[in-house]
Amino acid sequence: MQLSIDHWIRLTSDRMVKDGNPLLGISESVSDLSPEDTYRQSGFNYPKFFKMDLLCKWAWLGAESLLNKEDQYAYEGMDKQKVAVVLMTGNGCLDIDKKYQQSVQSIPSPALFVYTLSNIMLGEICIRHGFKGEQTCMVSSEPDGAELYFWVKDLLENRGMEACLCGWVDAVNYQHDVSMFWVTRTGNGLTFSPAAMQQIMNS
Repeated sequence: MQLSIDHWIRLTSDRMVKDGNPLLGISESVSDLSPEDTYRQSGFNYPKFFKMDLLCKWAWLGAESLLNKEDQYAYEGMDKQKVAVVLMTGNGCLDIDKKYQQSVQSIPSPALFVYTLSNIMLGEICIRHGFKGEQTCMVSSEPDGAELYFWVKDLLENRGMEACLCGWVDAVNYQHDVSMFWVTRTGNGLTFSPAAMQQIMNS
């Protein structure tokens, strides 16, 4: 079995690329694009997006941009019960935690409270795409290709999963750092390895 990274995406304040090609026709000067700007320029249509917190918005944008190509999704024909999601984050939901803590001073906000768990970004992605396979959210001080590789490889080789959306998503203080990978058992893309992911996450 040859595991492969069929597609990858990188979203930062400096660049937005998918499989090495600029997204939205933009190669530079993307620092002023908010998640809402990116959503609109991408032509997406998912009203619930605007209710999400900063972390979920960038995770959602990463997944949607990675998996969607001309309205054809990478998982077409797959059993969604066998699509896993494994994401890693640094600051987690710290951005919304601060806002929720401020709301507690008067009336706690239920709309903010629902996003005070780091793994809520997995839920938003799975609701959008209907994924029902294994899910894992990890907190790390920095992107860790070896750790991601360990969990994804086990899911695809030993736990019956057919594909896995994995990567690093971090967003706080209006800064974001997103690296996502669509890993399958088809062997049609880059060889799936810790080094391959680490190189992209550090780029």
